[in-house]
Amino acid sequence: MSQASFAMASAGVVGLPRPWNAAQQPAAPAKGKAIIQRTLGRTGIKVPIVSMGVMNANNPEVVRQAYEAGVRLFDTALGYQGGRNEEMIGSVFSQLGARDKVIIQTKIPFPRGLTSGIKDKILSDFAGCLKRLQTSYVDGLLIHQPSVEQMNNPEIIEALKEAKQQKTARYIGVSQHMGQAGILNSAAETGIYDMVVVGFNFTNAGDQGFLQAIKNASSKGVGIIAMKTQTGGRNRNAGPLNQPAMLKWVLQHPEITTAIPGYTTFDQLNESFAVASNLEYSSEEKAWLADKNIQLTLDFCQQCGTCLGTCPKGADIPTLMRTHMYAANYTNFDQARRTLAEIPEISGLQNCTNCADCSARCANRVRIGERVAELKLIYA
Repeated sequence: MSQASFAMASAGVVGLPRPWNAAQQPAAPAKGKAIIQRTLGRTGIKVPIVSMGVMNANNPEVVRQAYEAGVRLFDTALGYQGGRNEEMIGSVFSQLGARDKVIIQTKIPFPRGLTSGIKDKILSDFAGCLKRLQTSYVDGLLIHQPSVEQMNNPEIIEALKEAKQQKTARYIGVSQHMGQAGILNSAAETGIYDMVVVGFNFTNAGDQGFLQAIKNASSKGVGIIAMKTQTGGRNRNAGPLNQPAMLKWVLQHPEITTAIPGYTTFDQLNESFAVASNLEYSSEEKAWLADKNIQLTLDFCQQCGTCLGTCPKGADIPTLMRTHMYAANYTNFDQARRTLAEIPEISGLQNCTNCADCSARCANRVRIGERVAELKLIYA
């Protein structure tokens, strides 16, 4: 860690990853409580409503315990932890002999900068995923972060259909943080994609276009999986977050098949998976969700893109905000660096280095200037 990032962590701006305590013991899964299951669109797959986003996890015992508790869908991606995330999942389920009992989905980024050879690149990347996962197939193969135009690129569709035909991918899909309503509506219209992963949490409550797109896609047989359900983990402006309340809010939308919260400890696993058998709010949870002060201070970037026109330097503000989330909320500096590297140089963080004050503005109260300043301290 650099001196700058160490200084930020010491000041409480970003947290340091807590080392796993080998003596810590997972709580036993609750007995006698039925786990709520839903069907993932036209795939026909039934899964518990709480799954696992494995991106930030680096302890295989948490993955193993998640399976023992009843989690059945595990979400990873080619780039998570430089491939080690897929390797961990592959190793755990190979050792357990449980590959046929779990749903594994992985994500491959749309190959930017290529005008030809896109199909070959996707299939080559996918072959590496299968090797790391120690499996001959995945249940879900998703293209990560494409635009509507890119998700309908003929080479992308050919690659994904070939994977289905060869039975190396049972189902295909898309995951996206930005322009999510358009992605969902396109998936509903074309009928090509079986599933879509979108960021969805209670800060989206007033986004009628997004909510309608979710309903539209679900009605057309698209399985919908929710990520970022707890607004990126923590928020120093809003204080302690009521994680179960936020997760329940998402899952009370019946169009959401399952959520993939990113727990990394046994306590987080137990807290999240308890929701799988009970979606009723406690009185405390109701009060927390209704607290206007929480709603005003929870500055989650919805990746809506309205800020882009307010930056005179043309910086990719939404991706910078996502980079900040990975660094400050998840303390996943590796994923933060990888996300930052996705931004073309013409719109990267270097555009912000000569700005004393950030003039970019958010329609949803995100403190863009503060976050950009923190990113500059780490990376500029």
